[in-house]
Amino acid sequence: MRIVVTGHAGLVGRSLSDALRRSGHEVLGVDLRAIEGSAGDFRGERMRQMLEGPVDGVIHLAAISRVAWGEADPALCHAINVEGTRILAEAMRERAPDAWLLFASSREVYGDPDRPLVREDDPLEPVNHYGRSKLEGEHVVAAARDAGMRTAIVRLCNVYGAREDHPDRAVPSLVTRAAAGEPLTLTGGDCYFDFVHVRDVVSGILRLVALLGAGESSVPTVHLATGRATTLRQLADVAIRATGSASSIHEVEARSFDVGGFCGAPDFAEQVLGWRASVPLEQGLAEVAEDIRANGPLAPFPLSALS
Repeated sequence: MRIVVTGHAGLVGRSLSDALRRSGHEVLGVDLRAIEGSAGDFRGERMRQMLEGPVDGVIHLAAISRVAWGEADPALCHAINVEGTRILAEAMRERAPDAWLLFASSREVYGDPDRPLVREDDPLEPVNHYGRSKLEGEHVVAAARDAGMRTAIVRLCNVYGAREDHPDRAVPSLVTRAAAGEPLTLTGGDCYFDFVHVRDVVSGILRLVALLGAGESSVPTVHLATGRATTLRQLADVAIRATGSASSIHEVEARSFDVGGFCGAPDFAEQVLGWRASVPLEQGLAEVAEDIRANGPLAPFPLSALS
């Protein structure tokens, strides 16, 4: 298939694009960080230009993907995550009406869930700008499906494990600081999350691509989760063990826009896709530590580069 991947240079996009090519697909990549004019171009004609020539499907990963960035610039977050998705769907109806659309949403759409293992049909009550923008993006995709487009929505959890990650996100930040023997500062040590290695995420998305490529028109929304809740304090302990560090741990209060925790039930993804996460957190962090030792810290990519 000939597949457009937006956000192809990012944490998930780079690994996914490589995997698609290895599977024999042609990949057309576009990324906010690689477009002159950045966000403005991404919201406009550049989206339509991606669809010139035959296209079988679009995997829409590109977004303002940081909760803190959404709080810092809500207008930009909405413009890219919501209006950019709307423009893409409209462009597909105009130029690639037979193509399918796979939209990457987020566990942030659940907000602060009540149950310890969140299911896909649990209430969607986001508590920050980023989560609300992703939920609105889901609504755009649902409207496109109602209009006849083949679509799917995948909700991603706390993905880690590639050099395209942001260095101040939890996993690379803690591992980098632990490797340097620096103190580890946790923003809400009791906050817990579902950390999923990028290889597992790519595996799940490839299974969704196979369903859409086979003509499936009613793929249900799934989240790719391990079902294992890990507090930030526990994550710091794993990072210290992975690096053989003697770093101390310090905790500060969580920010007002942070959720208290999320852990997703993996059963529905297994039912729909035959997918289960396979990379244990300890192994994943050991790989991150080895990469940082061999190649140095990750390169930062600031919000100002997109605005």
